[in-house]
Amino acid sequence: MESQVDHFILYLATERGLSTAYQLSVRQTLDKLLPWCESKKHREWRDLGTDDLSSFLSVLRKSELDASSLRIALVHLKIFFRFLQKRQLIEIDPAEPLLAPKTAAKLPETLNEQAVEQLLTSIDPEKKLGRRDLALLELFYASGLRLSELCGARLEYLDLEDRFLRITGKGNKTRLVPVGEKALIAVNHYLAKERPSLLSKKSSSHLFLSIRGGPLSPDRVRQIVKERAKQAGLDQNIYPHLLRHSFATHLLENGADLRVIQELLGHADIATTQIYTHVDQKRLKAVHKNFHPRG
Repeated sequence: MESQVDHFILYLATERGLSTAYQLSVRQTLDKLLPWCESKKHREWRDLGTDDLSSFLSVLRKSELDASSLRIALVHLKIFFRFLQKRQLIEIDPAEPLLAPKTAAKLPETLNEQAVEQLLTSIDPEKKLGRRDLALLELFYASGLRLSELCGARLEYLDLEDRFLRITGKGNKTRLVPVGEKALIAVNHYLAKERPSLLSKKSSSHLFLSIRGGPLSPDRVRQIVKERAKQAGLDQNIYPHLLRHSFATHLLENGADLRVIQELLGHADIATTQIYTHVDQKRLKAVHKNFHPRG
């Protein structure tokens, strides 16, 4: 049995061209399966049935393996037994009927409105790069942009009169996002009083420029967000996508329709947007518990 595992790992490396890290991950799963088979007196792979593999996965689950890790282990079993069947080493694939465990939906982290206000009001626009960073953070929060969308924003996509920004998001899909009043003021001040000083011969029409005149990279924007959050005295881990989550959550809390939020975020499927309803329900339960006489 062990030699067939070796042949399978070699197959992943030579015929499938999969990475060393992936080969190691598969090997770790199968190295747990081998002693389990030995303990159950299984001498050949054809001795294993679907129930046996279910029992093995239960052992992994009891060893405190989380649902996502169990899903990965199941994938390893499926590709291994499919390999054995194709080479006629087993007649029936016992892993084929197995279903992946459901992963619990992970609720997005958010900032409350007070924390967002603290972050934005802490930036002094009179200091160096203050106008740029304030405009950047205001636009992040006001329009719910992805990091890549903010970095890709260009002057020709910005309509200051109608207060819209044209964005090309995932799947190369274009959408219009509104620019809030405070964000509009911050962007106007940045364009008038700071962006001109950042221009260089290599500058493009990107909205936000680095100190050298080039477009801001995603890594630099992450750094700016973290630095500004630290200066604002916020203890929570602050990152660009947190502002997008906060944008959606605050809209929902203040009565916005879920379909509208879906369109603003550029989600292809409303199921992706519905995660924010869970955040809102969690907040409502907390409020009920704290303030209802019998909460």
